[in-house]
Amino acid sequence: MALVPKPQTSNNKAQGYFDKRDFRHIPEKDEYRCPAGERLIWRYSTVEAGRNLHCYWSSACGTCSLKQQCTPGEQRRVRRWEHEHVLEAMQKRLDCAPEASRVRRQTVEFPFGTLKAWMGSTHFLTRTLPRVSTEMSLHVLAYNFKRMMRIVGVT
Repeated sequence: MALVPKPQTSNNKAQGYFDKRDFRHIPEKDEYRCPAGERLIWRYSTVEAGRNLHCYWSSACGTCSLKQQCTPGEQRRVRRWEHEHVLEAMQKRLDCAPEASRVRRQTVEFPFGTLKAWMGSTHFLTRTLPRVSTEMSLHVLAYNFKRMMRIVGVT
């Protein structure tokens, strides 16, 4: 079972605005509830970077007393990925087992540290994402072979 924290990519908290986490999704009605108690209803769907996103907003933003804390724009829009419920369920599992994150960090950091040492603590030798991806894949493959030989042995 995967335990990966839900990515929080918004910079709104740092700018003094409400974060997406302050808006509660209500799956039965497919809408959001804002900190002021207003409903953000589904308006449209779009595809960005191959992901289907749904966009929600409220018509009451113009008269809201919390608008200064919410958005500098006309309305606060909240986007939701079509599979975000999976991320939320995973985050809920992680919240119930906080020690799992610590164990995962310890387990994952060692191979990356080893790979970085093999690379000489330098940058990648290639450029462009496909080439760097290939270079990293080769490093990971070599790491896995060395580890397998150490565990199974070589005859």
